[in-house]
Amino acid sequence: MKKVLYIEDEPYLARIVKDTLELRGYEVLHKMDGARIMDQVNSFNPDICLLDVMLPDVDGFTLANHIRNLNPQLPIIFLTSKTQPNDIVKGFSSGGTDYLKKPFSMEELVVRMEHQLKVANRDASPQQSLPEEVVLKQFKFYPGKFELHTPRGVIKLSNRESQILCMLCANANKTVDRRELLQAVWGDDSFFNSRNLDVYIRKLRGYFEGAKGIEIVTLKGKGYHFVV
Repeated sequence: MKKVLYIEDEPYLARIVKDTLELRGYEVLHKMDGARIMDQVNSFNPDICLLDVMLPDVDGFTLANHIRNLNPQLPIIFLTSKTQPNDIVKGFSSGGTDYLKKPFSMEELVVRMEHQLKVANRDASPQQSLPEEVVLKQFKFYPGKFELHTPRGVIKLSNRESQILCMLCANANKTVDRRELLQAVWGDDSFFNSRNLDVYIRKLRGYFEGAKGIEIVTLKGKGYHFVV
């Protein structure tokens, strides 16, 4: 039975979602706010998180950052009425793996959850083809630890960031097809996931900013060239 940590402060909606998911065979832990939720992440050990954004005490974006630092591989779906493009970008940047706008259908939520769980549990992973330590000039990447050691310190990568960097490292100084990258990391090349990829590429570029001899070059209409 898959475990769902669900944070939502609107009682009526929360009851509908919780009851429906439990009827589908999920075990659901529902909380009204994000306060002291990290203890729940440790004790409940969820397989997936559903987070509202506008929460009392701690907003969903901040909460996702904390969860992501604790568990880099845990899928996080935002369920929110905040639908501006900058909100969506902020959601993915804070560690979210999907973003569902309110109001939503339960059928769509379940499909998205099942997809996220499938992606998170795929046996095949880009990490498997790399050594424990990947040296990138003055950087060191540890795929199994989701860590990038830089001259400025250690960066804890999210699961998606690590998967993308694995794909780039496995094809260093070669062209990585954008569609193949989307399929490997997300399981499909939809426009939604394509926007998501753009966010992660910008973040990875930021980590290597100022590094001599390291660059993620965009090849328009094709993909990326990781110069190392």
